[in-house]
Amino acid sequence: MRSQKISQQSKVRITDSFWRKRMDIIRNEVIPYQWEALNDRLPDAEPSYAVQNFRIAAGESEGEFKGMVFQDSDLMKWLEAVAFSLEQDPDPELEAIADGMIELLERAQQEDGYLDTYFIVKAPDKRWKNLRDCHELYCAGHMIEAAVAYYEATGKEKFLNIVCRYADYIASIFGPEAQKLSGYPGHQEIELALVKLYRVTGNPRYLKLSQYFIDERGTQPHYFDVEKEVRGDHEQFWWKNDYAYMQAHRPVREQTNAVGHAVRAMYMYAAMADLAKETKDEPLWEACQALWQNVTRQKMYITGGVGSQAYGESFSFDYDLPNDLCYTETCASIGLVFWAWRMLRNEVNREYADVMEKALYNGTISGMDLDGKKFFYVNPLQVSPENITERQERAHVKPVRQKWYACACCPPNLARLIASLGHYIYSAHDQQALIHLYVGSEIELDLAGRQVKLSQQTHYPWDETVIICVTPDKAAEFTLALRIPGWCQKARLTVNGEDIQLKGCMKNGYVYLERLWRAGDQLKLHLAMPIERMRSHPAVRANAGKVALQRGPVVYCLEEVDNGNFLDQMVLPRDQALKCYFDKSLLDGIVVITGEAERAGRVSNETALYFNQGLSSDSLKFKAIPYYAWCNRDPGEMLVWIRER
Repeated sequence: MRSQKISQQSKVRITDSFWRKRMDIIRNEVIPYQWEALNDRLPDAEPSYAVQNFRIAAGESEGEFKGMVFQDSDLMKWLEAVAFSLEQDPDPELEAIADGMIELLERAQQEDGYLDTYFIVKAPDKRWKNLRDCHELYCAGHMIEAAVAYYEATGKEKFLNIVCRYADYIASIFGPEAQKLSGYPGHQEIELALVKLYRVTGNPRYLKLSQYFIDERGTQPHYFDVEKEVRGDHEQFWWKNDYAYMQAHRPVREQTNAVGHAVRAMYMYAAMADLAKETKDEPLWEACQALWQNVTRQKMYITGGVGSQAYGESFSFDYDLPNDLCYTETCASIGLVFWAWRMLRNEVNREYADVMEKALYNGTISGMDLDGKKFFYVNPLQVSPENITERQERAHVKPVRQKWYACACCPPNLARLIASLGHYIYSAHDQQALIHLYVGSEIELDLAGRQVKLSQQTHYPWDETVIICVTPDKAAEFTLALRIPGWCQKARLTVNGEDIQLKGCMKNGYVYLERLWRAGDQLKLHLAMPIERMRSHPAVRANAGKVALQRGPVVYCLEEVDNGNFLDQMVLPRDQALKCYFDKSLLDGIVVITGEAERAGRVSNETALYFNQGLSSDSLKFKAIPYYAWCNRDPGEMLVWIRER
């Protein structure tokens, strides 16, 4: 496998106006808000029961387990978000709250290391009896991820020790040995978590266990059939009676078509990429590449959303990307970011970074309103409130964001993603530093023993210019690589005012600059951001004759509050000039796109339902806003894909 090993990076300090604002909201609003939700203290919101379940498991409260079988995972994602927030902004009070929760986990942990409140409190005799449905390993995975993040942020080992005990216990239960279970999780997650645990501890047991779960998946005899016979379950599996729902229909190296539950798929593909890197497994890497091609070229929305159908929260067939019926769960876009980053760690190629950026600026942050207190589980690309409330097949779509959900996987998942943004901007190895995302930030890197500080100053994604300052501790030769995004057709780069000819320095979408760098060297990168009319592959029937507006990495939409109703009747002439401007007073400051469009003339209630005469059209000025910011004002219609004349 041709891969480039990338070292663990130093901590990044985010100064960016776009992302710093969101990270502050996560720290000051979302984390406290979600802590209240997890403790069932939000009025008029679905109770969580997550913290209470741990108190019961520890013997410190009385009562029954409540919530989903995977309820523990919401709390683990919250703890991970706290860890990443502390990494950026130390906060003794928040750290003390997290420490208290971790101490509760320690008190709830069983003598053998087991730690899952559903099975401790509600079903102690059913451990590992139903891996297909019961999410034990999924919850363990989120706990491991949270513990690794907390250790790396604070240096405290208690949480890490808790999950090592649990992982050691799990390793004693599962494996190829005759006395062990040959199972694997129904909902993938622990596989990528175990790789993280291996990297932070150096214990090969955890890497081997992750590899075992991936290698065993989908083999025959099928473990989910074996375990259902043991428990006397003779019912057919609900999803088409097909384990493709959980990507267990065949061994992973034979999978080339993304199927089933989209979030499970993203987590599994991320783990596959991690394992391919760590074990130099060429067939596994080839499977990752094949699945990547299928997802990003046949099954991904322009917003970075994946998982087009509500049934099973799953992928459909190639090019089936309906806009008003789509599911596109927030967690699935988050999972796409995780997967894209791991593909990028294996092979430096802007294709992976472009998709990561697409999901970050569109399909993920659309899942939260601008003040961080309401959330979307589903992220459609077209909304008509009346259709949602009156038609059952659209019941999964909400016209407005919700305070919380009984199944609240998305809000804490989004919190941990935004808080961890610094982990996706830079990477380094030996004498090479790479910039993948353009975010105002600072980092200090060790390049072959040299300390090098990199900083970015930019108002991206609104502004076209990025200033990069390079400050080595002393003059040194090394390579600095910058991504030229695939959406940018005209880029210009200068170093200390001198133009760089990009063609001679490009490889896989990155400009590689190898030179003697001195303190004070400055790069100025200009990425032209004209307004683009994006079109779909002809096989995407939902978008036939339609265009979407995009500027830089940001996808735009129309809202009823700006343009009136019946947005799907709007027609954009092909030769119509479009303009944009920055409005600092609108939606926390955005670039707005404006232009002239046409709409069919209004008709009266007496107009026949069908007729053979054309309708007159009226011209109107329209306003488009970034897709991520929709539904932060008056509720109403929303539309991404606009008819073109």
